[in-house]
Amino acid sequence: MEKRDIKKELKHLYQAPATNPVLVEVPAMNYLMVDGQGDPNTAPAYAQAIEALFAVSYAIKFMVKKGPSAVDYGVMPLEGLWWADHMSAFASKDKSNWKWTAMIMQPALVTAQLVANAVAEVEKKKNPAALSKLRFEALEEGKCAQILHVGPFSEEGPTIEKLHAFIDVRGRRNGKHHEIYLSDIRRAEPAKWKTIIRQAWR
Repeated sequence: MEKRDIKKELKHLYQAPATNPVLVEVPAMNYLMVDGQGDPNTAPAYAQAIEALFAVSYAIKFMVKKGPSAVDYGVMPLEGLWWADHMSAFASKDKSNWKWTAMIMQPALVTAQLVANAVAEVEKKKNPAALSKLRFEALEEGKCAQILHVGPFSEEGPTIEKLHAFIDVRGRRNGKHHEIYLSDIRRAEPAKWKTIIRQAWR
């Protein structure tokens, strides 16, 4: 059986310094995605999306491991795209108007048929509430800058400002605010949470 560490293979995309932003070129990659709206801390839809994403991602992992390719890999971290119809929503404490896409990247060997099989299996066993909202889709961000934020999400502001300032002297921000959650927030202390913050630009 072949063992692969996808996060290590793509370490230029899943690692970043906490000191200064770096430039990266992000190719098209396939994701399981669920869209929603509302405060991620309180909206049931966000917790339901995460449940469905991990349930299907783990089902896919074990299908690949037991299948003809016999590849064992670690499920990739949760990621999120964030935006609002009016960007002033991000400046206020009211997060009810935040829009998001929760997602988990899938290795290139994962096919649409494999995803469909995994969804059917999860539906039989658990049938999480957001399963019907899940989709398998490619995302190509292209030219981006990213930086590592260490600490709770509520203290991301200065890190985001540093990232935006880095981009603004080089071009214009483009696309949605992207976060990659490297820590298991159920176990790690908030002061030690690690989040890659990424922003496309042109």
